Amino acid sequence: MLPSVVAEAARRFGDRPALVGADGRVTTYRQLDRASDGVAVGLSRRGVSRGDVVALTLASVPEYVVAYAAAAKLGAVTAGVNQALAPPERAALLEVAGAEVVVSDATEVAELGRDGDGEAPSPLPPDGDRTVALVFTSGTTGTPKGAVFTNHQLAAVTRIDVGRTWGGGGPMVAGTSFAHVGFMTKLGWHLRLGMTLHLMERWRAGDALRLASEQRMASIGGVAPQIALMLRAPELDQLDLSCVRTLVVGGGPSSPALVTEARRRFEAAYSIRYSSTESGGVGTGTAFDAPDEEALHTVGRPRPGVEVDVRDEDGRPVPAGEVGAVGAVWLRSGAVMARYWDEPAATAQVLVDGWLRTGDLGRLEEGGCLTLAGRSGDRYVRGGENVHPAEVEAVLSTHPGVGQVAVVERPDPVMGEVGVAVVVPVDPAAPPTLADLRAHAAASLATYKLPEDLRLVARLPLTAMHKVDRAALRRWAFRRRWRPP
Repeated sequence: MLPSVVAEAARRFGDRPALVGADGRVTTYRQLDRASDGVAVGLSRRGVSRGDVVALTLASVPEYVVAYAAAAKLGAVTAGVNQALAPPERAALLEVAGAEVVVSDATEVAELGRDGDGEAPSPLPPDGDRTVALVFTSGTTGTPKGAVFTNHQLAAVTRIDVGRTWGGGGPMVAGTSFAHVGFMTKLGWHLRLGMTLHLMERWRAGDALRLASEQRMASIGGVAPQIALMLRAPELDQLDLSCVRTLVVGGGPSSPALVTEARRRFEAAYSIRYSSTESGGVGTGTAFDAPDEEALHTVGRPRPGVEVDVRDEDGRPVPAGEVGAVGAVWLRSGAVMARYWDEPAATAQVLVDGWLRTGDLGRLEEGGCLTLAGRSGDRYVRGGENVHPAEVEAVLSTHPGVGQVAVVERPDPVMGEVGVAVVVPVDPAAPPTLADLRAHAAASLATYKLPEDLRLVARLPLTAMHKVDRAALRRWAFRRRWRPP
């Protein structure tokens, strides 16, 4: 599917820019097709064949896309590894993937292309079940898992996003890492529409706004914290952004206040998107012209080709519109992952008769909209990234000044949620500081997982079952004066 889309996009769009690097370097659709041919041959000469895993640990640069397309042309599996992860985290994902080749730098892609010497790989026979992409998600336990996407799922994602349309796309900013599901499963969508994707060395609100203004972008996509940062950027009031007509926002909840301010300041429609890695990055969405009841307080209706259900603990549907009728959110579509990579037991827990058990809680309103009501797994979402407290606690607990530690979330107007470390110090007279804890954990955890506040306590509150009472900690974590129950 992906090789044929790359080739057809090259035929249709030719010298139109497909990618514009942070340095201004342009990769056209024709160049993307030819370069990926050469890299595919180069990979083949290094022993990569159908079904082998090629891990990409390089940044979100044009060479990432070339390498992804090249691996697909060989029938190999691409595993994207986010560069924002700390070295031990990246190593853990590479171990899960069991990659035959790891590409970590743009120059390696160029070398592979030279090895290909202008040749093209042999065309692959059609195979809807061929695995194309491995997209990592931390999973409900915080352990790394790889969501497997075959040609069937990638084709379904494209159908849901654009149908069978070719062309009509304009310039857009790449707001998230290429290793995320929002790119790995949607490259076909970008190619079919003939978009020009502008890349950034590091996402900054002011730079993204300048690109949107200069390139006259009609739509801005990203996660809710990015929109919040844009609203605080002075460039928002300094630049001509009259071109922006829509904001498409996922990666976590958008508060009613954020939606209201963004619609007013941008003078643009706002669509909240709810999905997950396992769902292929598609799920529900609020309509651009939705009334406030939908636009501000729900995550919208299922997108075309997607089914949503809310079920109780026994898997029975919870009646829509019933007061207090909260249950587990289940999704079904052709885009849902095929399985977890080498995790049959974990796969069986989340995939049931074609349905995906998301781990989120919610309720269906009578009008068909979904309202989220929390998460059944113990995690929070900071800036669109899942953070599991247990993983952070395990690292912080190794600090010599930490006797006991619990990490809980608190609301944040920009990031959505941030972590608060609640610590019982070994020596109350010389407790660790927040800076101490962040420095200690930085070598093991990605920056977005580090705590952003510290509360020192004499004891951690416990439940009747002698477990840490996280609900009690959450109630107090954001209060100015700490009063543990």
